[in-house]
Amino acid sequence: MDAVLQTDLAQERRSTSTPLETSFVREFLSSASDVEIEELLESLSENALRSLSYLFEVWAIEGHQIAPKGDWTTWMVMGGRGAGKTRAGAEWVRGLVEGPTPDAVGMCRRIALVGETYDQARDVMVLGDSGLIACSPADRKPRWIASRRVLVWPNGAEAQVFSASDPEALRGPQFDGAWCDELAKWKKGQHAWDMLQFALRLGDDPRCVITTTPAPGALFEEVLGEDGTVVTQAPTSANMANLAPGFLKAVTKKYGGTALGRQELDGELIKDLPGALWSRERIEAARVAQAPALERIVVAVDPPVTGHENSDACGIVVAGLHREADSWKAVILADLSVEAASPLTWAKAAIAARDDWNADRVVAEVNQGGDLVESLLRQVDRNVSYRGVHASRSKQARAEPVAALYEQGRVLHAGSFPALEDEMAAMLRSGYSGRGSPDRLDALVWAVTDLMQDAEAVVSRPQVRGL
Repeated sequence: MDAVLQTDLAQERRSTSTPLETSFVREFLSSASDVEIEELLESLSENALRSLSYLFEVWAIEGHQIAPKGDWTTWMVMGGRGAGKTRAGAEWVRGLVEGPTPDAVGMCRRIALVGETYDQARDVMVLGDSGLIACSPADRKPRWIASRRVLVWPNGAEAQVFSASDPEALRGPQFDGAWCDELAKWKKGQHAWDMLQFALRLGDDPRCVITTTPAPGALFEEVLGEDGTVVTQAPTSANMANLAPGFLKAVTKKYGGTALGRQELDGELIKDLPGALWSRERIEAARVAQAPALERIVVAVDPPVTGHENSDACGIVVAGLHREADSWKAVILADLSVEAASPLTWAKAAIAARDDWNADRVVAEVNQGGDLVESLLRQVDRNVSYRGVHASRSKQARAEPVAALYEQGRVLHAGSFPALEDEMAAMLRSGYSGRGSPDRLDALVWAVTDLMQDAEAVVSRPQVRGL
């Protein structure tokens, strides 16, 4: 390749490509040899070389940033912070408004850009690092007209910026496409969404893309459940190649496994169910960075009825008792539950948990296994300190007193336990609404109940255990 052309291309790429684009190019070419790269570049025209960074179909994160095929009206790009949602929205709009040449007309001529506020829509969707101007090639780069809040392309297509906090501004204009950013945060979301639907009345097939981190809310869940909505989803980690070094490690260490982390990093919709004994907020309020000094520790076991690949999990939860002034608090230390385990496997896991945590006792429900539960545990350790407990009430009835302790601030979580906490959030006053059986939750209930029932008997023990 001509050295002058290589220099020109490098300068062009520095001036028109975003850091996100150049990193994608490096990643794409990193798997090829120098000879293969040279052959590829030699085979391309100058125009193709200049266009390489802007072929988003090549660089997009598979299964997340490209619009699904099929008959849909709303595409929801749902993901964690930094997952590449904004870039996906901007590139989708580019695909609508750009034609085969800079002056050629594309599929759409009038686009609505709706953010939470005017400033956020402008700063993220238009002028942001992954916004429409930054991701457009030089010959098709749109021009921002601040006085009109309009973005104008060389081919005459326009994108008008709106604020979801000013829904009435959407009354009157009409569009053949729309991009909505962070819908889950819109304070006047229902009104703004309704006005936008009436405005999407141009063209043969007006569509809308929504880029958002999920959050529970009536509008978000309504749009998510509509027949015409398709969803792509990705965690923050999917775009880690384009994030600051150390960012993902730092936020995962602090928020990984928490409801906030699962929402903001994993892109999951975390919501409270009506009638739930535990709210997500209540669970988060119980979380502490590390366990306080403990008086005693127990391992609670909720054994499955059978021991094959379709069996329920064996709930194994470790908890300790902490004395604070004149009150007692239970501290959840670990969820060591095992899936589809044979009886001897879960018995070994329970004894291992006791040893690892230096627990005082193993507590196990015996409704299903009876004496066999104790027999299995003693096969592993004949001297295990053991207490069998029998359930005489329903699961939700047993859980209610423990949920009340959470409301009183008398149960702490020393860390995050996503699977266990999902079961807690799915336990309603009318019964369990999750899949399968809440074995982890049952084990937690037995652990907390055992600790609190014995709390007064521990008052005379002088030693305090630290972790």
